[in-house]
Amino acid sequence: MDISAALTAPFVPADSVPGQVTLGCGGVARNIAHNLRLLDHEVMFVSAFGGETFGEMCWHECQAIGLDLSMSERCKRERNGLYLCVNDLTGDMIAAVADTDIIARITPGFLETRIETINKSTIVIADTNISVEALQYLIDHCTAPLLVDTVSTAKASRIVKALEQSQTHSLYGLKLNLLEAQAVTGCDSAKAAADRLTAMGVKQVYITLGSDGVYCSNGTLSKHYDAIPTRVINTTGAGDAFIAGTAHALMQGIHFPDCAQMGLRAAHATLLSPQTVNPDIAVNF
Repeated sequence: MDISAALTAPFVPADSVPGQVTLGCGGVARNIAHNLRLLDHEVMFVSAFGGETFGEMCWHECQAIGLDLSMSERCKRERNGLYLCVNDLTGDMIAAVADTDIIARITPGFLETRIETINKSTIVIADTNISVEALQYLIDHCTAPLLVDTVSTAKASRIVKALEQSQTHSLYGLKLNLLEAQAVTGCDSAKAAADRLTAMGVKQVYITLGSDGVYCSNGTLSKHYDAIPTRVINTTGAGDAFIAGTAHALMQGIHFPDCAQMGLRAAHATLLSPQTVNPDIAVNF
C-alpha cells in the first residue's frame, strides 16, 4: 500500500507542511504488474498479502485490474507491505519508508511450489525486496528470461550476492538507477558500473539516469538514450514503469538495446501522472 504526500508549500524540517495525501496500491513488483496489465499482457502476480485492511484492499484491487493471484498467499496475521513517501513541490522525493517484512514469506520453499507455473511465463520479473536466497533460487531455477529491479540502494546488493552464490552466475536482465549501480559496484560512472555488472554475468544492464535518460549495455554493445523532455508531476513509479515498458518491448520482439526506448516512454507517461501507475500508459505505445 502506498501512502504518498505531495507538498503544496516548501518543506520545513520538524514542522507540519500543507499538502495532499493519497492512498493506493503500490509496491515495485505490483506496479510493474499493473503497468503490464494496462499494456494488455496476461500477468500472474506472485506475492504475499497481509490480513489487515490494507492487505484486503490490495488483494481486491489486484483482482479488479485483472492480475492472476492464484500463486499469491494471504497471511492473516501479518501486516501488508506499506510504502510511505513525501514529495516536494517539484514532485521529487524528500523521504520515504518501506515496511516490507511480509515479503520474507517468499522463501525458496515458497517459490519451489510455484516454479513449474512460473516457468511457463514468457518473461519473469522480480525485485530485490525478496531475500538473497529467494533471488538465488530464481536465478538457478527460473528457465524463463528473468529481469530484476534493484528497488533501492539498501537492497540492491541482494542481487549481486545472489548472482555470486548461484550455480549459473548468469542473469538475463537487471535494472538499476545510478545510485544503486554505484552502490553495488563501487564505480562512479554508468559505463564503468555496467561493465562491472556484465562481467559478473548480467546479460543486459539498464541504468536509469533520471533526467539524463538511460544507459544500456550487454558487455559488447552499449547505448545511451536521452530522457523524453517532460513537466514532472510525480517521480514515484517511473522506474517501475521503465522496466514494465522494457519488458513489453522485449515481448513484442524489440531487441536490446532499443527495447529501452519503450521503457523511457512508459516512464515519461508515469512522470506526467499524479498516480504511481498512469491508467493511460497504453496511449504512449
